[in-house]
Amino acid sequence: MTSSTVLTTPTPVATPSDWARLAMPGLIWGTSFYFIAEGLRSFDPALITPLRVGFGFLTLSCFRAARAPIRREDRSRVVLLGLIWLAAPLTLFPFAEQRVSSSVTGMLNGATPLFVATVASVLVRRLPPGRQLLGLVIGFLGVVLIAIPTLNQGDSSLVGVAMIVAALCCYGLALNLAAPLQQRNGALPVLWRAQAVATVATLPFGLPHVADIELHTGPVLAVVALGVLGTALAFVGAAANAGRFGSTRASVTAYLIPVVALGLGALVRNESVAGLAVIGCAVAVVGAYIASRPARARS
Repeated sequence: MTSSTVLTTPTPVATPSDWARLAMPGLIWGTSFYFIAEGLRSFDPALITPLRVGFGFLTLSCFRAARAPIRREDRSRVVLLGLIWLAAPLTLFPFAEQRVSSSVTGMLNGATPLFVATVASVLVRRLPPGRQLLGLVIGFLGVVLIAIPTLNQGDSSLVGVAMIVAALCCYGLALNLAAPLQQRNGALPVLWRAQAVATVATLPFGLPHVADIELHTGPVLAVVALGVLGTALAFVGAAANAGRFGSTRASVTAYLIPVVALGLGALVRNESVAGLAVIGCAVAVVGAYIASRPARARS
């Protein structure tokens, strides 16, 4: 990947439709952690990922545009995207939610723009501008504050936080890869193929647990919604935003994830949320906002 694939010039965001485009993936993804928690009532965590990605793939298969050809030279990159944007992180989240609440998972996902900006800086081999660097420092401080309450919950919770951070690192790399792929080939063809890759990659790990399924209406519907909404429609929207606005700007949709996840976790699932974690969530979002703001052009 060259520096030109990372430093994509974003389209200025000004119109209400632009903000709606940016908000849609975050609103849907904010519900995903609730759906994962519900799905765990019926399905082993190793089975949730191939199910959600499989439903996502079937959903995208309904769109004729998804089957449009992509450039030959991009095929290997799409395979990599399927592994690092879908297979790996979506496998980590269900196992993490066996150890930490859906609220904590969602709050940590609010730091996604920090990982996107950090990976972009590594790929171009230079430090980010001063304001962006300040935002990264503030944001990662927020991540630490979110994680601190888990210290009192044992090693298992710390492992869960580590899994979430590893998933966010995958997202940071994937969003930088998704932007140029979507620009050259379109969001639907790229995501449809990436989801096929992720389904094939994760299915062998889930199949041994089919016999352990305990069917209940709520969890089944939750996993279907997880696939159709959180894996198909939200990912297509995010990929399209990465190409339209640039990878760092597109990642601001993550600001909405902790708000939705925290609300559903506390109000619907009656999860206990530490005050320090909520403060850390706010700090992380502020840092992510500072880090993702485009630098002003010098006159």
